[in-house]
Amino acid sequence: MGEFDAAGDLVTGTLLGRAVERPGAHGDHGHGICLNCGTQLIGPHCHRCGQVGHVHRTIGAIWHEILHGVVHFEGKLWNTLPLLAFRPGELTRRYIHGERAQFVSPMAMFLFSVFTMFAVMQIMGVAPPADVGTTAQFESGLQYARQNTENAIVELREARAKAEKGSERAAKLDRQIEKLTTDLAEIKNFPIKMSGRIGLSSKARTGWPRLDKGIEKAERNPGLALYKLQTNSYKFSWALIPLSIPFVWLLFLWRRRFKGYDHAVFVTYSLAFMSLLFIGLMIASALGAGTTSISVVALLVPPVHIYFQLKGAYRLRWWSAALRTFVLLHLISFIVLIFGLLLLGLGLLG
Repeated sequence: MGEFDAAGDLVTGTLLGRAVERPGAHGDHGHGICLNCGTQLIGPHCHRCGQVGHVHRTIGAIWHEILHGVVHFEGKLWNTLPLLAFRPGELTRRYIHGERAQFVSPMAMFLFSVFTMFAVMQIMGVAPPADVGTTAQFESGLQYARQNTENAIVELREARAKAEKGSERAAKLDRQIEKLTTDLAEIKNFPIKMSGRIGLSSKARTGWPRLDKGIEKAERNPGLALYKLQTNSYKFSWALIPLSIPFVWLLFLWRRRFKGYDHAVFVTYSLAFMSLLFIGLMIASALGAGTTSISVVALLVPPVHIYFQLKGAYRLRWWSAALRTFVLLHLISFIVLIFGLLLLGLGLLG
């Protein structure tokens, strides 16, 4: 037996040496020696270590490895994205039940979407101002902008009344009036009472010193808090997953057949889709899509997606999925608030 092993090692070593000397010699699938472990190939992949039999040594292969390392682009992404967008419940259910090889895993999909989202935000320059002063100063600035815009519209209308009808100057004044009117409407609709909207106040006390200090800083300079939220939230976006799982678990408290793993897959795929949706809306806005259209999509798509994902993943009746969607949408705002408070408590927004 020892002689047989020695002979086998000798043959393997010889063949492996030939393969290393002439990498193209084993290019045909199913022939040659695995360059990783030296096993005789009987197919396109090594049955012992899993490495592909034909190893490319080109620049294109480097880009392929980068893409493969991020989300396994060898067909998995294109199998996953259509289902994630249009049949999320089926994707979630099939992954939970064991179909893993053809889909990007929930966590890989989530990380890919989050990193892509913040990369797009940086490229497009989507960022709140780092410093807008105190809340009172911010409100005063909005009022000042509103008054200036209203005065400018009055002056333009007076000039328009004096301009010759049908002239180029009249047309130019009409365009300016229309633009300023749109700007004024946006200023009027801006949520001036920022601290009231998010429920934070410098007078609030939670008993957690670091959180109380963070709330006080955010109240003094909300712009800086928003800026730090954007720059730090992607680092801790993964925290949304463990924060969300307990709330989804509560929706199925009396259904013991659904485990924590099932809820984790549901939450992670859902968060990945919402990130990709946000990316799409940002790009659409940059390409000139109307604010109304973007707002309609942003308001309607998330609840519809959650409904179909719940219905398909957990095999629910329509009314049961609709009820749970309604409850979950209200819980989401609470989850986001907890996430913000967590970042405040860690001193990341102050």
